[in-house]
Amino acid sequence: MAVPQRLKALALAIVALALTVTGVVIAATDSNPAGVLKDPLTLNGYPPKSADLAVTLTSGASFGLSANVQVNFTAGRVAADVSFPLVVTTAEIDLRLAKNHLYARPANESSGPWLISALKTPALFGVSLEMTKPDVNLITGFHKRVTKSGYSTTYTFTRRHVVLSKLFASTSSTSTLGSVRWSITVGSQGELTQSTLREKSRRGVMILSVTVLSYNHPASIAVPAPSDTQPLSSKLLEQLLKGEDFTNLLIPKSLTSLSGTSVS
Repeated sequence: MAVPQRLKALALAIVALALTVTGVVIAATDSNPAGVLKDPLTLNGYPPKSADLAVTLTSGASFGLSANVQVNFTAGRVAADVSFPLVVTTAEIDLRLAKNHLYARPANESSGPWLISALKTPALFGVSLEMTKPDVNLITGFHKRVTKSGYSTTYTFTRRHVVLSKLFASTSSTSTLGSVRWSITVGSQGELTQSTLREKSRRGVMILSVTVLSYNHPASIAVPAPSDTQPLSSKLLEQLLKGEDFTNLLIPKSLTSLSGTSVS
């Protein structure tokens, strides 16, 4: 069945946006010989087979979540353990993305059925290539600042007057102007280690942060058996998300518009 709107918001916020940031993010080509032996994430020019990511997403005081994301680039699978605070407790959701399907269930129901819905799996091997040592010069249209610390190099890109729209915007009336600050940290061999995207508009501030905890650790991500799944319905989705609202998240109207244009 088609993915309902709110599940798309959750999946995109946790998986697609995280992978987009880590995939489109550009790393430096300079190395720092003094820090090579201390860099725990060196890839020696080979794309990683897997990665463990820590992801946080906040939008003002009304919304926030954190997730541990495990990616198996070779098998094309993603697993995420997502936590977001409610009024009196914290909700936790397990997500799996594999074979063009999204699987989800409350984390405290380890023996319960997985809710399943169709969702195209991104080209994860291409993401792994871009995380290895992409070209920072492809990011244009920003004010750029470079700082170095030990074996790490951080690139900070800022730009004002960026068109932002709600995650499920269908008309231009839902768009607003804002500013973007994008920081990217790479290791001694140019491998991505951390990235933070901060968007500010009159509607508030959204911050998405992705930190690489490790590369190439074993990542065995199981796909639920058909007998353990059931189609996702709106009622079940409401129970899963417990009324949390993801529809007010703002993203750049076009991710590709963040490059190749002049700074206002």
